[in-house]
This record gives sequence, C-alpha cells and structure tokens, in this order.
Amino acid sequence: MKKLPLSFYQQKDVVEIARQLVGKIVLTNFDGLTTSGRIVETEAYVALIDKASHSYNGRRTAKNEHMYAAAGTAYVYICYGMHQMLNVVTNNEDVPDAILIRAIEPLEGIDEMLKRTGKKQLDNTLTRGPGNLAKALGIFKQHSGLKLMNSHINIYSDDFYITNDLIGSSKRIGVESAGPDSLLPYRFYLRGNKYVSARPVK
Repeated sequence: MKKLPLSFYQQKDVVEIARQLVGKIVLTNFDGLTTSGRIVETEAYVALIDKASHSYNGRRTAKNEHMYAAAGTAYVYICYGMHQMLNVVTNNEDVPDAILIRAIEPLEGIDEMLKRTGKKQLDNTLTRGPGNLAKALGIFKQHSGLKLMNSHINIYSDDFYITNDLIGSSKRIGVESAGPDSLLPYRFYLRGNKYVSARPVK
C-alpha cells in the first residue's frame, strides 16, 4: 500500500481526480487508533464556476478558506449543523477545486468505527454517506486544513483494480438549488457496492 503522491492532488481536472479516487483507501490515525476504508463514492466540485460549490463565483469566507489551500489539503465542513463532511482539495493553491468523499467500504478498525458511531454491528449504514463516513473515521471540523501528505488523514493506493465499466457516474446528491449545475455528472461510485449512498445504483 502506497500513499498517494502530492502530484496526484495537483492534477488540474478535479472531475477526473474524483473518478480516480474510487477504489483508493482513506486512512485515519488518531490517538494511536487506525481506521480505514476503501473509497466507493465521490463527488467533484469545480472551482468558481460550479454553482454547487462553496467557492462559486469566488466566494471566500472563514468557513471555506481551506478550499483555497494547496493541493492535498483536507477541507472539512459541517452540514445541517451536525454532519462532518470530508473533502480533498486539488489543483493549485487559490484554485478551490474539491472532492467530497461520500462513502467508503470499511477495512481496518471496524470495532473502533462501531464505537464512534454507536452501532452494535456492522452493516452498510456504518460508512454509507459522508456524515457516517466522517464519524466512523473520527474526522471533525477541527481537522480541516490538515495536509494529507503528512498528517492523521492519508489516502493510499494498493493492488485493488477496477475496470472502467465498474465505475458509474451520475448527478450529485442534495445540490438541487444549483440549478442546471446540479445535473452535471460529477458523482462517481463503485457499481454494486452496498456502501454507496442514497439512490440505488447498478
């Protein structure tokens, strides 16, 4: 298993990076406790021009400042006042491209994930959806701004191989207010995986 190089995050096409992240492994290590899972669902958000993005039209606030950080930075925000949402910043500094990690298939530290989420047994709800995912991995808003190359959050590749036909795409979830941009096919998922969130997929 190898940590993804900085050059991976520095690619210019955030939509393609979102697709490439499907099948990779996100791993956290907090207080000596390691948890990890294989990424099975992502969503891309394009800097400045994407009405579904927090950075649309150059919006820049204290809440989304980490979107403008260098490639390979974690951007964590809170949705509905309770769900922590893990995003990966890509491209160049001050170009706020970001990818939401929507779902993972648990691999390591499942007992710890169950404790963090208050669940009694493993099922597909443990890490299905970005809020559940972050809770299981121990990720909170305070971790926003961490550098993935040298921090408690990292993403790795291994020998897991996915053929192109196994990666599906669709419109993103929960961004209907973005108008026509809500229909862009910027969501990617591993077909048939039970941890993929929300709507049924083939």
